[in-house]
Amino acid sequence: MSLWDRMFVFEDYGELLSLLHHSVIAGAVLGVVCGVISVFVAYRDLAFAVHGVSELSFAGAAGFLLLGANVVTGSLIGAVLAALLIGLMGERARDRNSFIGVLMPFGLGLGVLFLALYKGRAANKFGLLTGQIVAVDASRLAVLSLISGVVLVALLVLWRPLTFASLDPEVATARGVPVRLLGLVFMLLLGATVAAAIQVVGALLVLAIVCTPGAAATMVTARRGLAAALSVLFATASTVGGILLALGGTLPISPYITTLSFACYLGCRAFAAVRNRRSRRGRPSDRHQQARPEDEQRTARLVATPATRPLSSTSAHPPAP
Repeated sequence: MSLWDRMFVFEDYGELLSLLHHSVIAGAVLGVVCGVISVFVAYRDLAFAVHGVSELSFAGAAGFLLLGANVVTGSLIGAVLAALLIGLMGERARDRNSFIGVLMPFGLGLGVLFLALYKGRAANKFGLLTGQIVAVDASRLAVLSLISGVVLVALLVLWRPLTFASLDPEVATARGVPVRLLGLVFMLLLGATVAAAIQVVGALLVLAIVCTPGAAATMVTARRGLAAALSVLFATASTVGGILLALGGTLPISPYITTLSFACYLGCRAFAAVRNRRSRRGRPSDRHQQARPEDEQRTARLVATPATRPLSSTSAHPPAP
C-alpha cells in the first residue's frame, strides 16, 4: 500500500462518520475556543508558554492514565498548574521564557516516565502525544464543551480590558487596568484550553490550533474583531477538516490538522507580503501626485509675484527735488 493509499482510503466513510460524529463536533467546539484565544496568544507573544503548558498537561494526563483515573482530569490539572506557575512569573519575558525552558523538559520527561510504566494499550500512549479521534465519546465531549464554554464566556467578559492590557500594558497600567491579574487569569484560561485541545490533537502538536490561527489572522488585518473571526475560521477549518480527512485514512489525526493549519498560515503570509509590496510601490507615486499640484501652485505664485506686486506709495511718487 502506497503512502497516498494510507493517507486517503475513504472505505466505509459514511459508517465511520456516523460512528465518530462526536469527534467532528469536538473539533468544531475546539476550533471556536482555540481560535478566539489564539488571537490573544499572538498579541501577548505566548507561543512558547503554550508549548510549556502542553508538556505539563501531557505529564498530568500520563500520570492519571498510569493510575487508571480520568485522563481529562489529569490533563486539566497539569495544564492549570503550569499556567499558574507561568502566570506568577509576571510580564517579564526573560524570566518567563527561562522558567518555561526549565518546565518543558521536566514535564516531557515526567510524562515519558509515566507512559513507560504504563502496561496498557499502546494506542492510549500514542494518543496522548499525537491525538486520537476514537477516544471522544459523549461524556468526554460534554466535558470538553463545558471547558470551552467557560473559557469563551470569560474571554467575552474580559475582552476589552484584556485586549488593552495585551496591546499596550504600560499605558493600561497607567490607566488603572489590573494588568498582572488579567495576565494570571488569561494563563489559567489558556491552560484549560490547552488541556481540552490535547484530547484531540495531542500534546506535541497543540500549537497548530492554539498559536497558528491567531498568528495567521493578525498578519492579514489589524482590526481586532476581524482577526478573531478569521482565527476562528482557520482553527475550525483545520480541526474539522483534519478530522474528516483522518476518518478516511489510516494515519493519526495530527498530520492532517497541522498541514491544514500550516496551509492557512502560508496563505495569510503570502497575502500580507503581496499587500505590503503593493503598498510600498504605491506610496511614492501617490506622494508625487499629491505634491505635484501644490508645487505647481507655489511655483506659479513665485513667478507671478514680481509682475503683479503693487508699487508702494513711496516708490510710486518719488520725493520732489
